[in-house]
Amino acid sequence: MDGSISALFDGQVVGLGKFSANATKHSANLRTGVRLNAFGSSGEDGEKEINELVRRLSLCGLLEYRLARARRGKDLVIIEPQVRDYTPRLPELGGDDALVLSRFAFMRRRGTDMVLESPRAGALFRLCDADIAATIAGLSAPQTMGQLRRKKGFPGFELLALLVDCQILFVPGPGHDKGLRSSEGDRNLILWDFHDLLFHARSTIGRHANPSGSVLKYAHVVDQLPAVRPRWPGSAIDLPKPEPASTLASPVAELLCRRRSTRSFDERHPITLAELSRFLDGTARIQALESVRDGGDDETEVEIAARPYPSGGASYELELYLAADRCEGLARGFYHYDAARHALVPIGASAQQLEAMLVDAQLAMGAPVKPQILITISARFGRVSWKYSGIAYALILKHVGVLMQTFYLMAADMELGACAIGIADIDLFAKMTGMEFHVEGSVGRIAIGRGAW
Repeated sequence: MDGSISALFDGQVVGLGKFSANATKHSANLRTGVRLNAFGSSGEDGEKEINELVRRLSLCGLLEYRLARARRGKDLVIIEPQVRDYTPRLPELGGDDALVLSRFAFMRRRGTDMVLESPRAGALFRLCDADIAATIAGLSAPQTMGQLRRKKGFPGFELLALLVDCQILFVPGPGHDKGLRSSEGDRNLILWDFHDLLFHARSTIGRHANPSGSVLKYAHVVDQLPAVRPRWPGSAIDLPKPEPASTLASPVAELLCRRRSTRSFDERHPITLAELSRFLDGTARIQALESVRDGGDDETEVEIAARPYPSGGASYELELYLAADRCEGLARGFYHYDAARHALVPIGASAQQLEAMLVDAQLAMGAPVKPQILITISARFGRVSWKYSGIAYALILKHVGVLMQTFYLMAADMELGACAIGIADIDLFAKMTGMEFHVEGSVGRIAIGRGAW
């Protein structure tokens, strides 16, 4: 008899679908562990069902993979997926291959565990054996497979292959430099500092399995800081109040007073294409394109595409992508804003991906309806890190803040609603655009439309 299978975690029940009695019976084995090679590809119905159940559990982040020398032996490594589509894969390694740690890989203490991870990896590795941890730490310099096999803590070919698959280890090419920065097989990574890529991956969602957003994690541990800072000791100097007439006469001051976050949009009267055009023209259109000397010792010539908002070093690395749900005169879809031509270019994202992005924004805002237009701000990271070291990602986030305020003021001027969204799924954005998350990635989002006042 067929039955439904559900998963309970974090106080929530997630339905996984209906399965046959045989599949339901065998699903209980997942509690104690099932060999990975048990999931074959014979095409039989029972096998298909188990494979589908495992796939759905994986999408919910409810599967872990253990590595041990025997079925009931001591755990050597526990693999915790960090992205929804992670599946363990074993690339072939030659006996003469050398392996070395990625410069983005790191080990740290998490509670009483030692974990190995990387912002590039699809999984985190919980190390349960001190000898294995020591051997992996020794891979800060390249070592051949023959050298590794002679070590006491040789982790086995399977673990090494899994670490290569997750880009925690890699095979350096011939003539690699001592720092190994240019040897990881992706020239875009050369421009990334370790802390910047880690911050980008961990301060968003999509590439890690940690709690994110408004979870009030410390509400029962420490008191919240007061809204108003306690006064410094000493005599305060009261500032003169501005004249009401002068304040009202200032358009900027008026816009600042009117600026609000709007989470409810009028579905019967959506924003129009003409209004969207005016909004983008006033906030993000390229106003001038020129080449200038950078001013450094080499007098390097750089290209600048100036826009209405300021940008450190005139980098102007931010791009806009629009998920349109309701806009009069514009078909529902996903678009890139061509700021030089002042045009929208359709991108072939699937309907399911578009819906997921819009619903995700709605949930993040706690809104009754989806945003009419969801603007994703992306960054072409190399535009900033090519020049700035150590501060590149922090500078990009400052630019996002400047652009957000520009959006808010323009929305207030046009009597539109706007709401900045503090979190985004960078992995979903990467799938919709087909770009690697470290080449051009999502760094901010804002919803705009006609507010339901």
